[in-house]
Amino acid sequence: MERLKITGLVRPHWKSLALGFLAVLGESAADLLQPWPLKVVFDNVLKSRQIHGWLNRLILATAGADSLAILRFAALASLAIAVIGALCSYAERYITTSVGQWIMHDLRRTLYSHIQRLSLSYHDHKQTGDLISRVTSDIDAIQSFIASGLLGVLINCLTLVGMVGVMFYINWGFTLIALSVAPVLFVVVYSYTRRIKKASREVRKKEGEMISVIQEVLTSIRVVKAFAREDYEQRRLEVESLESVELALRARDLKAKLAPLVEIIVAIGTCMVLWFGARMALDGTLSAGSLIVFIFYLGKMYKPMQELSKMADAYSKAAVGYERIQEVVETEREVKDLPGARPAPPFRGRIEFDKVDFGYEPERPVLRDVNLRIEPGHVAALVGPTGAGKTTIISLIPRFYDATSGAVKVDGSDVRRFTQKSLRQQISFVLQETLLFHAPVWSNIAYGKPGASKAEVLQAAELANASEFIEKMPEGYNTMIGERGVTLSGGQRQRIAIARAVIRDTPILILDEPTSGLDAASEKLVFDALDRLMEGKTCIVIAHRLSTIRRADTIFVVQDGTITERGRHEELLKLDGLYAELYRLQFRSEEEAVG
Repeated sequence: MERLKITGLVRPHWKSLALGFLAVLGESAADLLQPWPLKVVFDNVLKSRQIHGWLNRLILATAGADSLAILRFAALASLAIAVIGALCSYAERYITTSVGQWIMHDLRRTLYSHIQRLSLSYHDHKQTGDLISRVTSDIDAIQSFIASGLLGVLINCLTLVGMVGVMFYINWGFTLIALSVAPVLFVVVYSYTRRIKKASREVRKKEGEMISVIQEVLTSIRVVKAFAREDYEQRRLEVESLESVELALRARDLKAKLAPLVEIIVAIGTCMVLWFGARMALDGTLSAGSLIVFIFYLGKMYKPMQELSKMADAYSKAAVGYERIQEVVETEREVKDLPGARPAPPFRGRIEFDKVDFGYEPERPVLRDVNLRIEPGHVAALVGPTGAGKTTIISLIPRFYDATSGAVKVDGSDVRRFTQKSLRQQISFVLQETLLFHAPVWSNIAYGKPGASKAEVLQAAELANASEFIEKMPEGYNTMIGERGVTLSGGQRQRIAIARAVIRDTPILILDEPTSGLDAASEKLVFDALDRLMEGKTCIVIAHRLSTIRRADTIFVVQDGTITERGRHEELLKLDGLYAELYRLQFRSEEEAVG
């Protein structure tokens, strides 16, 4: 993955930043010129000392030699400088705020897009709350720094350079005295900035962990309430929160120490300048106007230094946020389109596994030497104990993961030769855990086919036996579904999921425990819908209830990551192997339940 560069983020906004830079120059110039009208008043009007040079020539050419005219010139110049400074300051803040917001938008879009396209193996090991923190808080920190600090740092630096230049022009010896504390100030600010950045990184990490706890609990609130674990979850959050507070206080302690240290160093510099400057004025080696300029610049010069020290906090947060975002963006997708990958042609639906091995971790294989073949339009079933590798097998077909060795083929072509998007567009899923979005019913049905017409949505709902309960809802197809579909029953959620698969009308259909946990009435409605959905498609069904797959063209028995038996229902019963054993156990359990 290409590294996310600051220059790449800023480049689209270079015109705005160029205008902002001009505003910065104007603001810095206004800061530099601000004390000069006072110098003119003291030296030319009050005649504390006769001045010569370019300024005197400018005054004589503009206002003449009359003291009242010079005073009027100085007053108007002071007002003009203030107006120019105010306008430039407004322009700088407006531009930086706008640029900050657009960069935040670009960053969020880039990061969110990359997170969605990362392989499932990344999401399997990453906390959702931490990723949410990176998309929100970390990007906000960068935006805040750009809006308040990016050009602000430039203003302070330009102002400092300008002031030092003017001070050297007025009296270089006195300037060296004023700047004698600058190296100490730099060392203090630099060392504290590094420590603050490290502390901020720890705070950000802990905040991400805390958000993960909150997100996990809120998305599983029914389980929490069912087991009356509110107090436990409260204590768990309090532990994370206390650790976050301790880290934040440690970082705050460093930040709190920096400002007073800077103020003390600045006070020492001020003391030296007042002492030597006053003596030079008394000796007549420095005019009163020049002393005024020096004292004004002194306050102004140390202020940017103090501002730069205060920016350490904003910079640290932004730098840490950028590092955390960079860490995600630089993560390579384990499953990605190979060079030369092409869009998949319309599938007939023949699926093959040729000596496939796979493991979520290299040292722990889940599938070993899996070989299977499913003909177009046939129904295949995967059965076996929990954890045998059934869901892993179906996850390799749409390339949620890639086989460690061997090949998964559709219509004779390795699935890695196709682009992921075109491959998945020809596969539909009905899963055990049906996830619906907080959106209208029609939107959930059309999720797999965004451009679907109203007629297609209605037809899909009809074929999925979902129209009868949808039409009874308060607003019909416009009824908002609760988050994750919690406002619907299991059977209703499953029928909407089937409607979502119907509307896609793909040649390959994957069903992972589609009737798990349903009552008899809901199961019958779901099965009727599934029969219509499966017609003419290549179907792979995972089912623990063996009575539901008797009509499958081929049943594959998966045990310990390998296929140990294959055949039709009657053939497998005659083999008297694992399938027959599972069938007898289940049949006996059902009889006992009926009894």
